[in-house]
Amino acid sequence: MKMKGETMKEIKNVVCPFCGTLCDDIVIILDDDGHIVGTRHACRIGNAKFMHFEGAVRYTEPLMRENKKDDFKKVDYDTAIEETARLLAESTLPLIYGFSATECHAHACGIELAELIGGIVSNTAEVCHGPSVWALQDVGYPICTLGEVKNRADVVIFWGSNPMHAHPRHMSRYSIFARGFFRERGREDRTLIVVDPRETDTAKLADIHLQVEPHKDYELVSAMRAVLKGFELQVDKVAGVPADLIYEAVEVCKNAQFGELFFGMGMTQSGCKHRNIDNAIQLVIDLNAYTKFGLMPMRGHYNVNGFNQVCTWITGFPLCVDFSRGYPRFNPGDTSITDILMRGEADVMLNIASDPGAHFPQKAVDYMAKIPLICIEPHNSATAEISNIILPPAIAGVETDGTAYRMDGVPVHLKKIMDPPDGVLPDREILERIIKKIREM
Repeated sequence: MKMKGETMKEIKNVVCPFCGTLCDDIVIILDDDGHIVGTRHACRIGNAKFMHFEGAVRYTEPLMRENKKDDFKKVDYDTAIEETARLLAESTLPLIYGFSATECHAHACGIELAELIGGIVSNTAEVCHGPSVWALQDVGYPICTLGEVKNRADVVIFWGSNPMHAHPRHMSRYSIFARGFFRERGREDRTLIVVDPRETDTAKLADIHLQVEPHKDYELVSAMRAVLKGFELQVDKVAGVPADLIYEAVEVCKNAQFGELFFGMGMTQSGCKHRNIDNAIQLVIDLNAYTKFGLMPMRGHYNVNGFNQVCTWITGFPLCVDFSRGYPRFNPGDTSITDILMRGEADVMLNIASDPGAHFPQKAVDYMAKIPLICIEPHNSATAEISNIILPPAIAGVETDGTAYRMDGVPVHLKKIMDPPDGVLPDREILERIIKKIREM
């Protein structure tokens, strides 16, 4: 609340750097000192992204230690960058990973660095929507924009996704409750189908809930395709879902004026992985013989899609790119950073804008703790705790501007809201200085 004698400044149409929905209608409220004191329109998580980052354990100076059992010591950027450059330049198989919580210019710099040192570069899609990207390369990508979903879709499917918690404003802005040009009544004009083993908060809103058995998504998609092609199911249930409910769901999809299938990690990280997405895309292709239907991954981090876009422009491949032979190679399972760490093949790692220490398999984290690890990270994290060098960056979308890609592939400009702490550099500038130092070496 505004106190007597105080003035507040509002910055409108700010993009929220939290999830792949990239809401662009946020209002940020600043006090006289330039501190964020409130937001409007943001969800709880988006509000926390803007409000709490100042109160978190924030690194404002580079930290270094030779032995991971030692305490960190404060150093200047030149010292930390020179040591980072030395470790990367002298390594045999360096890894560069992360990128999903920073802007696209930093992505390009990271890929340039990987090529320069003959390393392997990848992003957090490895442990979330990587299977989606591999499937898209196999069978295509029948996508549309979120605006088209808002204005046209009368049937929406959420498969293995719980947007009520993971993407809190998705349903109100774009998919279910939004009032669109051809869907003036919002929810009343739409049919919601949810495929999930659990009765999530999203599933409780569904008109049809297909409660599939865990790891049986492929079987359910195949059954729906069979029914769509006119075959009769010879069983009472498929993947735990009653046959009558499958017939009903297929009939709803066939009669849609415009349908959209949104899928999440419940589909990409369950049994069959990218083959689930292959099959789902084929289902959408089959549905397009009857009506207009699209498909879209529910991307998590706000710019995880951006890295896949930038990496594909530069290398021809979306992630898991290996420059060790002097040219880009792509072979997930062989050139994926999680697998390389679990095989114990790398000798140094640079992590940026991600926290693999909290999300990688334990075997991979154990190996990360044994090799020199550089972390470009503004806050304390599980990965920072096992690092040798911490380089604190400005926070993209708050303290520096840039570009991010929404889950539907639409590029969105991130605004700078406030200045970073004195002397703190953006991710892209840190990477540029590392590249420059390596070239000097």
